[in-house]
Amino acid sequence: MLALNAQTLEHEITWFNQVMQARFKNYFEAMGEAFSISSFNAPDLLEDKSIYARTVLDLQLSNEERLILVLSALPMVRPQALDLFFTSQRELQRQYTEFGGVKGKIHSGFLPTIETALFLMAGEDLSQRLSTARLFEPDGVLLKKRIIRLVHAGSDEPFHASALTVTNDFLSLLTTGVLRKPDHGTEFPARLITTKLAWKDLVLNPEVRQEVENVSTWLSNAQTLLQEWGLERAVKPGYRCLFYGPPGTGKTLTACLIGAQAGVDVYRIDLSMVVSKFIGETEKNLANVFDQAQDKNWILFFDEADALFGKRTESNSSNDRYANQEISYLLQRVEDFPGVVILASNLKSNIDEAFARRFQSAVYFSMPDVEQRLALWRGMFQKAERLDRDVNFDFLAEKYELSGGAITNVVRYAAVRATSLNRSVVMQEDLIKGIAKELIKEGRTL
Repeated sequence: MLALNAQTLEHEITWFNQVMQARFKNYFEAMGEAFSISSFNAPDLLEDKSIYARTVLDLQLSNEERLILVLSALPMVRPQALDLFFTSQRELQRQYTEFGGVKGKIHSGFLPTIETALFLMAGEDLSQRLSTARLFEPDGVLLKKRIIRLVHAGSDEPFHASALTVTNDFLSLLTTGVLRKPDHGTEFPARLITTKLAWKDLVLNPEVRQEVENVSTWLSNAQTLLQEWGLERAVKPGYRCLFYGPPGTGKTLTACLIGAQAGVDVYRIDLSMVVSKFIGETEKNLANVFDQAQDKNWILFFDEADALFGKRTESNSSNDRYANQEISYLLQRVEDFPGVVILASNLKSNIDEAFARRFQSAVYFSMPDVEQRLALWRGMFQKAERLDRDVNFDFLAEKYELSGGAITNVVRYAAVRATSLNRSVVMQEDLIKGIAKELIKEGRTL
């Protein structure tokens, strides 16, 4: 696949270069003569099995859209191909304004902008320029399908100064044939979360289990329910739910298992990288997540959601007004998101009521009862030979009220303690000491 993708790209770049060379010649040597992209035969992709060819054919991209795609990809796949745009005016000793382009902080090559694409396809033909500019509207196929993205120069700069680039996931698919997972960072402040556990390891009461199954049912049957049941006019495509309850009761694990069952990725939003004291930065950071997830079948998981979705306050100051605007923006993005959004909080009352009203479900994860704690204790040790004969799970479950997360911490501590004492088994004493440490964390004692 790698060699096939490279061969197809080579042909597209050759075609692009022909168009670019002809545009420059027409612009500088034959000004006034007609110029048409259609006079240059684009490579035939009907028999091509590459990812690029399948994308072009499936989306029915026009030649103009193909040129935009190649132009956007060139800084990553063949940056020297755009060096012609460094041509300077002798009189003014500067680059031509009509070429557009921006200078990278490290990259020394030419980085194209919308203006570059408009020059390539329209030159000074204003009618053609206006027609081509429509391809960069939000509903344009390249932007809508997140094949390319625009990096806006700023509110005080012309829109056509926005830089053009291929999205990282499509570039990976285009070159290697593998859809790369987004990297955690400032451009995508979220982490992919997974688990090695299964549903049998999750201990929930029947009511909670049923609510969780409803989320899974929606994930698996959303299109059927919206289209075949005729609900798409009244029901939005997304699904929003709140998981609330004490820490360690299985909220994060449940989100992971829902994703695993449906075969979709679960991304936990990194609030430390999202929330900013600077006006507009929080919205910008969240937009990076929602924009990249818009056409993906992902679950977005907001742990400790109170930090973002807390109650609005009276607007007594500019800070209050900004905080309320921030929450309103969040409300809009969450409500418009076509995938599944799960918010997790220790207390339901901490979440703004405007969000709560729009949840399809609010699931309370309570502390496990005695029977559930016993199941958790027994499920922790897959190898019974690692337990000393004095270990009594019935006693531990009956006496100590602990969450599943706390029990996990106790087991980890007990195993480490036993190993440090050169023992091959965990004893009741190890578990009791671990329980004592967990209770201290919660301000309790044995």
